[in-house]
Amino acid sequence: MLIGQRLRELREAKKLSQGDIEKRTGLLRCYSSRVENGHTVPNLETLEKYARALEVPMYRLFYEGDEPPEKPKLPPTEGRGTMWGTTGSDQRELRKFAKALSRMNDRQRRLLLAMAQNMAHRTRIK
Repeated sequence: MLIGQRLRELREAKKLSQGDIEKRTGLLRCYSSRVENGHTVPNLETLEKYARALEVPMYRLFYEGDEPPEKPKLPPTEGRGTMWGTTGSDQRELRKFAKALSRMNDRQRRLLLAMAQNMAHRTRIK
């Protein structure tokens, strides 16, 4: 499947013009034309802009079915038991941590990571 063809199909299905996409994404109309005609391959950030502009989840840019694709059935992890954060209080703790991280700005996340690295380094030295 060519991503440009898929973007064109989704745009036309929504009855949007390339000009509408330009207004919604901030990408030039000529860029959309180049993508749709296969002359340019958009990067992931640009695909996210297209998905928002087309009001579709990201997977729809790559998947043609009506329903989301089935999640793959991964083999169980052998020899490691249950992974941390998948059950019980560990899972609740991990969710709280993820929620707190989502509220932080980039500067705060970098500070937290630097502190954690510093603590880990000190632990290794002892």
